Amino acid sequence: VVTWNVGTAMPPNDVTSLLHLNTGETNDVDMIAIGLQEVNSKINKRLKDALFTDQWSELFMDVLSPFHFILVSTVRMQGVILLVFAKYYHLPFLQDIQTDCTRTGLGGYWGNKGGVSVRLSIFGHMVCFLNCHLPAHLEKAEQRKEDFATILHVQQFEGHVASGILDHDLVFWFGDLNFRIESLDIRFVKYAIDSNILSQLWEKDQLNIAKSTWPVLSGFQEGPLNFPPTFKFDVGTNKYDSSAKKRKPAWTDRILWKIKSPSVRLGVGGCQPSQGIVSVSQLCYCSHMEYTVSDHKPVAAIFAVQFASKVDKPLVEIYVADEWSRPEQAVVRYKMAAGFHRSSWDWIGLYRVGFRHPKDYVSYVWARSDDGERCLEKQLCAQVMFSEEALPKGKGEYILGYYSNTSSSIAGVTEPFQV
Repeated sequence: VVTWNVGTAMPPNDVTSLLHLNTGETNDVDMIAIGLQEVNSKINKRLKDALFTDQWSELFMDVLSPFHFILVSTVRMQGVILLVFAKYYHLPFLQDIQTDCTRTGLGGYWGNKGGVSVRLSIFGHMVCFLNCHLPAHLEKAEQRKEDFATILHVQQFEGHVASGILDHDLVFWFGDLNFRIESLDIRFVKYAIDSNILSQLWEKDQLNIAKSTWPVLSGFQEGPLNFPPTFKFDVGTNKYDSSAKKRKPAWTDRILWKIKSPSVRLGVGGCQPSQGIVSVSQLCYCSHMEYTVSDHKPVAAIFAVQFASKVDKPLVEIYVADEWSRPEQAVVRYKMAAGFHRSSWDWIGLYRVGFRHPKDYVSYVWARSDDGERCLEKQLCAQVMFSEEALPKGKGEYILGYYSNTSSSIAGVTEPFQV
């Protein structure tokens, strides 16, 4: 999980260290959630695709696609953006994807402040990512609490499972939460940072204080703040604010998580059914001083999340030859699970390995085989074919993905094969 208030800056040339792509850690990473605040709201003229209108989203897709990460979902409210990526082979097991946003600026009319969320079922467990930008300034702690409570109250998702944010099995809450350091003067704060005695500042951090006093924060956890405060820096430097305002450094940029407490209802014999239990351990919580385009430093956290998989088969299984060397080999057979809600607008996309998002196909065919309904009833395979014109001209590695219109997500993928 990454959070960064980018202060309307243009993206830097390189974000590999921020995403821990050069450390080998990312080989094990299955999903990445990126929360940005204060993204410049001007439309980017150079983009051909109306789907993504900001250079930050483009940059992250470009950087992550060679590592087989696909953009699963994105939501934007003015300058507040949330992007959720996953390795392509997990896509069939990420279902029920929904987004929401809540404006809290100017009494709820303006989206410069507020929260945006992406929620989804991951192997049958409900997970919500919530990126917030809360009100600024030292004296606004109470307002931050009220705005967070409003966001939790207002955001609602369709369906019976996990309709509110806190109904999810696991919530990641992050963003520019804007909490400041109380009562210590700026000289002492800077002395503590320079002397690396950050623990002296922790008990005066407003969010740490609030965790023990605000019921709305009950159950939210955070790793130790073993990195220097991430705000406010002179842009282009690692020096804290030297302007006339001399703002006191603060940990405004935070990443927290909350596991839903196990339900009181016990299984047979009075034992907790272990299938629903989720455990989270934080492997890393750090800031990235090397980025100087903004007056905030980005913050990243890596988590290991463990749970029993409730879903082991995709909704659609696709069968394809190891190689398409002649046009007549471009035949696709697929089989739908019994509970699958098929739509006549479903399609099967041919994707180059390293594609960026579900609409980033080379070509597609409608999954409208005439015998589709009969196949679904009898659990038989349906079949479609790519025409010669639809096939890519050059050689390469490709995968096929079945796109479900009902769930706006990919319900089945193949292993890579040669065309």
